[in-house]
Amino acid sequence: MKTIEGYPYLYETHMHTAEGSKCGKCCAKDMVRAYYEAGYAGVIVTDHNWGGNTAVDKSLPWEEWIDQFFQGYFHAKEEGDKLGFPVYLGYEATHGCGHDFLIYGFTIPWMKAHPQLHDATIPEQLSLIHSCGGMVIQAHPYREASYVDEVETFEQYVDGIEMFNAAHLPHKEGAADNSIWNTKAVKLANENHLPGTAGSDQHETSLFGGGVAFPTPLKDLQDYMDRIRGGADYVLTDGKNWYDRQGRKISS
Repeated sequence: MKTIEGYPYLYETHMHTAEGSKCGKCCAKDMVRAYYEAGYAGVIVTDHNWGGNTAVDKSLPWEEWIDQFFQGYFHAKEEGDKLGFPVYLGYEATHGCGHDFLIYGFTIPWMKAHPQLHDATIPEQLSLIHSCGGMVIQAHPYREASYVDEVETFEQYVDGIEMFNAAHLPHKEGAADNSIWNTKAVKLANENHLPGTAGSDQHETSLFGGGVAFPTPLKDLQDYMDRIRGGADYVLTDGKNWYDRQGRKISS
């Protein structure tokens, strides 16, 4: 994967596995190896939760569902440890009409102790995540799809906006160019003085790029959250171009 001078450490912030996401096409082990071989510095696993296209039986008791749901992360982490490749914990929370949020900074024991997450409203769930020091990024806020009944933004509740979702670009011949959704997300973040992130929304090992790159490696997931929220030096990519933290193009 091509990186930009001065920012050699590229991280995937939005990735799915077949174990946790019904729409995932490749298992966690294969996903991690693909990112490792492509030259990424690490990945965050963000499978679809109970409100979205999860691969796990939604009728399971809460704690059992949690254990099954995070199998994608566990398998990814196991493979990452073998490779010396960082794998971090997250999930993608879906509400109602297809409103999606990338959730970071929680622990699995904490989730097991908070079953109220399951039926919480958007403000309630995001407030709970913030109560444990977690971070919330609204994912692809302007995406239009069959599962999205209404486009709605939640800038008052989140810590940042996914400015660039690489899946919106035409990485395959004949694919639609939906980069306008990214352009709108950049505007949303800047108008509300929120930090921006980027990710691939990847579901298979045919990687097309996307992510956040730093001049130095991350120490852990907390370091990632601190850098995003604290205005640290980083750049974003949609897999084709590079952008600064305000979403301004700086390189192809």
